[in-house]
Amino acid sequence: MEQLLYIRDTIQAFFGRYDTYIRSVLRFVLCLIVLLSINGSLGYMERLKSTPIVLIISLLCSFLPANIIVVFAALFVAGHAYGISLESAVIVAAAFFLMFLLYYRYSPKDTLAVLITPICFAFRIPYLVPLVFGLVGTPLSAISVSCGVIAYYIINYLSENYTVITGMSAENTVMRFRFIMDGMLKNKEMLVLVIGFSATVVVVNVIKRFSFKYSWPIAIFAGTLTDILVVAIAASKTGAKISAGGLILGSILGMLIALVVKFFIFTVDYEKTERVQFEDDEYYYYVKAVPKIKSRDYRVK
Repeated sequence: MEQLLYIRDTIQAFFGRYDTYIRSVLRFVLCLIVLLSINGSLGYMERLKSTPIVLIISLLCSFLPANIIVVFAALFVAGHAYGISLESAVIVAAAFFLMFLLYYRYSPKDTLAVLITPICFAFRIPYLVPLVFGLVGTPLSAISVSCGVIAYYIINYLSENYTVITGMSAENTVMRFRFIMDGMLKNKEMLVLVIGFSATVVVVNVIKRFSFKYSWPIAIFAGTLTDILVVAIAASKTGAKISAGGLILGSILGMLIALVVKFFIFTVDYEKTERVQFEDDEYYYYVKAVPKIKSRDYRVK
C-alpha cells in the first residue's frame, strides 16, 4: 500500500509541477487519437486522411481549449459523411448541431466525456465511462456521456452501411434520407445505452456526495449494478441486442478500473475522522473532516 501511495503522490506532484505542459501534450495526444480513430472508422474523404493535416490540427488543439477538439472531431465526421453522400453529411451535421446545443448549454466542461466515450467503445470498455464521470463530474455529465454514445453509433452506422448508402440511386434523395434517419433514430442499442449510462452517472454522483463511510466505493458498486439492471431491463423491453455476457463482464471490468481511478483522486482515512464545531455572528458550523491518506503517513509510522 505504501508503494502505491508513493507512486500516486509522485505522479500527482509531477503533474502539479508541469501542469501547463502536460495538459498541452495530453490535448495533442487526445486530438491525434480521436482524429486517427475517425479516419480509421470512416476515411471516405481522402484530404482528411492526410497525415500532415491531422498533425497540424492536433498541434493546434494542444494550444487551444479542449472543447475545440470536439468541434474538429465533428467536422471530420461530417466531412467523411459528405464523402459518402450529401444526405449523410446533412443529417450528421444536424445531429451534431443538436448535441452541441445540449452539450455547450449544460455540461461544457465535460469535453473528455464526449471524446473518450467512443474511444472506450472501440476498446470494448464502454461501461467504464458512466462510472468514472459519475465520480469526477456532475449529474449533468450524463448529457456529455450520452452525446459520446450517440457520436459513436453515428460513426459506426455510417461505417457499416457505406455500401448500402452509396449503392442507392443518386436521384432518390428521399430514400437516402429516410434510410439514414431511420438507421440512426431507431437504433435500439444506442437508446438503451443512453438510458443506462445516464442513470449510472446520476446514481454514482449522488451517492458519492454523501458523507457516510466508503461512499465512493459504494457509489461505484451501486453504479455498476444500476448499469447492469437498467441496460438489461431496457434491452428486454425494447428488443435491443445487448450481449448479457458482455454487459456483465464489461461492467465488472469498468468497476475495477473505476476503483483504480478512485484511488488516484480520492483516498481517505475514515478511522481518523474528526468533527469540528465553531460559530460566527450569524451561524453555527458543524464540520466533518476526513483526512486524505498520503505516503508520508506510512513513513511517519
